[in-house]
Amino acid sequence: MREQLLAVEKVQAIEWRDGALYLLDQRLLPHRQTWLRYDSAAAVADAIRDMVVRGAPAIGIAAAYGLVLAARSRLQAGGDWRAALEVDFARLEQSRPTAVNLSWALQRMRERLARLKDDEQALQQLEAEAIGIHASDREANLTMAQLGMELIRKHQGNPQVLLTHCNAGALATGGFGTALGVIRAAHLEGLVEHVYVDETRPWLQGARLTAWELAGDGVPVSLNADAAAAHLMKTKGITWVIVGADRITANGDVANKIGTYQLAVNAMHHGVRLMVVAPSSTIDMNLESGEDILLEERDGRELLDVAGHRMAADVHAVNPVFDVTPADLVDYIVTEKGVVERPDSAKMTQLMCRKRLH
Repeated sequence: MREQLLAVEKVQAIEWRDGALYLLDQRLLPHRQTWLRYDSAAAVADAIRDMVVRGAPAIGIAAAYGLVLAARSRLQAGGDWRAALEVDFARLEQSRPTAVNLSWALQRMRERLARLKDDEQALQQLEAEAIGIHASDREANLTMAQLGMELIRKHQGNPQVLLTHCNAGALATGGFGTALGVIRAAHLEGLVEHVYVDETRPWLQGARLTAWELAGDGVPVSLNADAAAAHLMKTKGITWVIVGADRITANGDVANKIGTYQLAVNAMHHGVRLMVVAPSSTIDMNLESGEDILLEERDGRELLDVAGHRMAADVHAVNPVFDVTPADLVDYIVTEKGVVERPDSAKMTQLMCRKRLH
């Protein structure tokens, strides 16, 4: 399966080459594929905030490379560069508050920094850590793809009708994707009849990104309005909702793109299984439940305007971009460490004590 997935890899969102970070501008997809070059931590933080790069794992990877760029600048400036670097840590960490992969990746960079005995190899060591974070995420995706596909095969051996939300594909990760990695693997095994993709308002990650990725892989795919999901569950024979996550708490509550919670409620009502696919770096054991998660709310103009033009009435707009799905609505959490069925605090603790499966 790993070799099959490697053979179909077509999309990537992040490149590190020649000492600079290159990001595929996801705001312009699918109509234009434009790569932007970054050589400062401040610019990377802006790219994360402005949604040039998005998706929890990809945000963490970009931030790690941003810290490398910051270290190079601080070293060149001289003086107490480690103390000065704290400004860059803070700027990057504040760029998107909900995705725990961001703080996780920066903590990895901080720990590598603390192990450095002198400044001579500092930049090379930090660069190696960022590259390792990137490569590790890609490998985790391959493992999760296999595990998720096996769950689908276990429960239904014939081709299935799936539904997904937002974009948890190669564009959101270090490669292959979390939820879309599972869907890709299932498609390769002949287990996918059709995939329905929520458009995912207001940034349309489903319409612009997920539908584009799946169509490029030859997966049978249809786009639907978010509000049509319950109707499709009732009429189209959907058996699985498969999504990613931006943060999972110690009890198994899941923060993901706004609209996931209502999908979970509807899935429970219609007897549709909910699979959440995310690397262990998305699991925040420091937070007891989803009630403790800081949920990002963005500018209301994202709802009121379309392509810079006002399309709504002149009113106040509420624009939360994440919601929390309680653990008791989740059938499976799939990570590179293994699978948790019907998650709770004890099962999540047990999972996090395991080693990675690859």
